Amino acid sequence: MSERPIPFLDLKAQQARIAADLRGRLDAVLAHCQFILGPEVQELEQKLAAFCGAAHCVSVSSGTDALQIAMMAEDIGRGDAVFLPAFTYTATAEVPLVLGATPVFCDVDPHTFQIDVDHLAARVRQVRAAGVLRPRAVVGVDLFGQPADWPALRALAAQENLFTLDDCAQSFGAALHGQRLGRAADATAISFFPSKPLGAYGDGGALLTESAERAALYRSLRTHGEGTTRYEVLRTGMNGRLDTLQAAVLLSKLTVFEDELAARERIAQAYDAALAGAVQIPARVPDSTSAWAVYAILLPDGAARDRLQATLKTQGVPSAIYYPRPLHLQPAYAHAHDGAALPVSEDLSGRIMALPIHPDLTEADVARVCAAVRGNA
Repeated sequence: MSERPIPFLDLKAQQARIAADLRGRLDAVLAHCQFILGPEVQELEQKLAAFCGAAHCVSVSSGTDALQIAMMAEDIGRGDAVFLPAFTYTATAEVPLVLGATPVFCDVDPHTFQIDVDHLAARVRQVRAAGVLRPRAVVGVDLFGQPADWPALRALAAQENLFTLDDCAQSFGAALHGQRLGRAADATAISFFPSKPLGAYGDGGALLTESAERAALYRSLRTHGEGTTRYEVLRTGMNGRLDTLQAAVLLSKLTVFEDELAARERIAQAYDAALAGAVQIPARVPDSTSAWAVYAILLPDGAARDRLQATLKTQGVPSAIYYPRPLHLQPAYAHAHDGAALPVSEDLSGRIMALPIHPDLTEADVARVCAAVRGNA
């Protein structure tokens, strides 16, 4: 390998671009020493809400905690069915089980990888007919940066009286039908894990909602269920606050976020143009923009993926697999799964592969990735 390895994610380059602003914000926190719920937390919540046009934003300690707080607020628990895609990260299914509810896994669209609304509808009917679980909620995951089909999800949820939760962990900044994600569901959960398009320097998350009542409940639940004073405990909550230093980091990153989203789109379009015909490139959700957290290609089968991934590694081109096993086949969820076959999720897991996509990839980096994939796929 004669050229430098291409970074799959380059947080050092991003930090160099925002260094002065970042240092100023961190120094301000160190000066005032309000490390929990300091003024930067409220400022961040206001700016996140304004960014996507949401009425309320409540910052929390992680994307997983955002999902959990949203479900706790709806009193989702034992005997409840929570419908969600099988092809996603474990946190989406983990939270219902932690609360005593049952995840009901649904298949996804083979092209966009978003939850298959027709299959979801069939699963809801199946659960109602069985009469063992109460259908309570649907979690739509905006996978890899693209939006789920929220108009169809909302229509089904209204018909079936389901709470809608948008797992927007990978897709803050994406838009559907001209509207930024954040208002599509009853509640929207965001993750600020460092690898996300808008990432902190540690764990972090947020909840967006149009409901003032839900927002107030989220604020109580994230702080041990407290009431109007610190030692008034109204309900069982959790310790789920975003710390002030992480809020400062995110405020600094917000100053370049729009430019970074544009850079991700340019890279995705360059990949599309160069790789079409060599591999199956990502299908676009109609009338949407993506945050491009992940650029995932499909190979003919697992053997072809393994060969390409190994060859790319020798050429300094990184790759990753999201996700090598769908959730319904994970050992932790075997007891909760009803045995339904989910063939699309299983097929995707066997042949999907992600290429690097981040704002600090140079044109030369992108050209190298494309040449390596085309030459070996």
